[in-house]
Amino acid sequence: MNLDKSILKKAFTTMATAKAMATLYEDNFKIVSKYVHATSRGHEAIQIAMAMQLLPQDYAFPYYRDDAMLLGIGMRPYDLMLQLMAKKDDPFSGGRTYYCHPSLKDADKPKIPHQSSATGMQAIPATGTAMGFWYKENTGIQDNDEQKPIVVCSLGDASVTEGEIAEALQMAALKQLPILYLVQDNGWDISANAAETRAQNAFEYAKGFHGIEAITIDGANFTESYLAVQKVVKTIREERRPFLVHAKVPLLNHHTSGVRMEWYRDDLEEAQSRDPFPVLVQQLLNAGFTKDEIQTIENTAITKVQADFDKAQLAEDPKPEDLFTHDFAPTPITEEVGERNPHREDKVVMVDCALFAVEELMKKHPECLLYGQDVGARLGGVFREAATLAQKFGDERVFNTPIQEAFIVGSTVGMSAVGLKPIVEVQFADYIWPGLNQLFTEVSRSCYLSNGKWPVSMILRVPIGAYGSGGPYHSSSVESVLTNIRGIKIAYPSNGADLKGLLKAAYYDPNPVVILEHKGLYWSKVKGTDAARVNEPSEDYILPFGKANIVQEIWEQETDETITVITYGMGVHWALNASATMKNQVEIIDLRTLYPLDEETIFKSVRKVKKCLVVTEEPTNNSFARSLAGLIQENCFKYLDAPVMVIGSENMPAIPLNSTLEFTMIPNVEKVKAKMKELLNY
Repeated sequence: MNLDKSILKKAFTTMATAKAMATLYEDNFKIVSKYVHATSRGHEAIQIAMAMQLLPQDYAFPYYRDDAMLLGIGMRPYDLMLQLMAKKDDPFSGGRTYYCHPSLKDADKPKIPHQSSATGMQAIPATGTAMGFWYKENTGIQDNDEQKPIVVCSLGDASVTEGEIAEALQMAALKQLPILYLVQDNGWDISANAAETRAQNAFEYAKGFHGIEAITIDGANFTESYLAVQKVVKTIREERRPFLVHAKVPLLNHHTSGVRMEWYRDDLEEAQSRDPFPVLVQQLLNAGFTKDEIQTIENTAITKVQADFDKAQLAEDPKPEDLFTHDFAPTPITEEVGERNPHREDKVVMVDCALFAVEELMKKHPECLLYGQDVGARLGGVFREAATLAQKFGDERVFNTPIQEAFIVGSTVGMSAVGLKPIVEVQFADYIWPGLNQLFTEVSRSCYLSNGKWPVSMILRVPIGAYGSGGPYHSSSVESVLTNIRGIKIAYPSNGADLKGLLKAAYYDPNPVVILEHKGLYWSKVKGTDAARVNEPSEDYILPFGKANIVQEIWEQETDETITVITYGMGVHWALNASATMKNQVEIIDLRTLYPLDEETIFKSVRKVKKCLVVTEEPTNNSFARSLAGLIQENCFKYLDAPVMVIGSENMPAIPLNSTLEFTMIPNVEKVKAKMKELLNY
């Protein structure tokens, strides 16, 4: 079947532009190799065929070799070159990330949320976007587009071996999501080829996921690619189910500018014989274009690319102050509002304060949903923290996921991108490790590396901490790892009122928030934690991040020795109980949030009382608490009468199951009391 001449002309204009750019980059290697880049040379046909099917309501997740696809959706060579040379006006990231790492929110083009270097990790955020469409369509809040949106996730075949790809494909198949996985197979990773690294190609692999239809095509033939993609896209728009298109292509340029193909490739001649450019030229000739018309298109593209390159070189570089923008989107929550302690007949346990907060949010906001392991109707969470929610709001709004921490965390990028507010759970802090790749690489950096276009609005709830012989896989503290991830906010409340207020603040914050919830405080079953029970705050109660609470305040003493205890979570209760016989000598600061950190309240207290003890449940070596102690010492040194001390768990690899060993491992009231006395007597 021959395509319309206008389609062929548009495709060839784009392909000629992409080829001219690749040639120009090689000819000006010393200029453009300051920053690493890769080009689409050899992959252009399938990329352009895909780009020509996309609508402004669609979402695309191109990978780092997809510059022809970006040209195909309407980007100019100049736009891409601004990123190539890391210029201030780079439309994707403001000079912060590599060439062909796009993030785009133009009204007239497909939307491109931020993604990392796209070697597999992007499949989860992309699938989360498709799950967002699924959710909106199933709950009646979808956009009224004449043609329903789709998601395209572009992948190199080597990345399909990633475990996170399996998580994405599993969910796409399970939920029947409107997503197209476009796999461009050039037979190479970097220097490792397919025979060394893959048991099967992506087309064969996809057959193991029932519910995903897969096809394989010659991705170097534009007409074949266009017709195949056209059919697939039409099916996804109408039938709302996932597809995988496996496109075989040659790699005609270097893996990247920093890894030259002549160093290791032995198939360059064979690859050149499959160049999509002469194939498309022949298709134009067959459609009635003359050689002169074709040459004119090519010459025009070369001239345009050179002009844009000359212009891009003169563009302004970022200024030093540009480093400090868009780490977070501005939050509207800056003041404490609502009634914190209304008169109630009975006090409420901490876990119920969270449950009621989520229920109130879901009643008010249809874009709010909750998912994770075992949170669905049968159980309502292993701590009953989601009890009754699925029954009240339906299985589309509160649902179970497989054991897929990476998907649970990373899918929120896509959910947020389509206007939803996901609340997700990792069942125990010990299980967060498979999700850290997504939390660090995709979630936390999205706002900064998209230059503010795509903050990820999500809440990640994490039960944390040790009590009751939970053993090594249900007891860990992980805040030191999380506080080393820039671009997320972290709460660690010690009572139900704070948990409810911080949950509400997190919901209205456009940034990613992790809420660490000590499971020993959930039900106040641990002796000495009754203070975690509260009169449930009012529905409109909101507690802003970065505001510590002075839970026990003392006056400045002239003669008696005094200390301030800086702590959070369970540490607050240890400190309250340990200081019961010396309340006039011990001030206690509950941080409530670990980031942002209320440095002003901390420093003011330390300067007043002259001695400081930091209490944590984590092992102390290389910890958040040690870092905090160093910060206090640096800023309050001339006021201190003793070194800042830290008490936490013993520095062992894990918390043992045996109750005697667990008790020996972690802090308790008596250990904290002894440390207080040591510091008072210093």
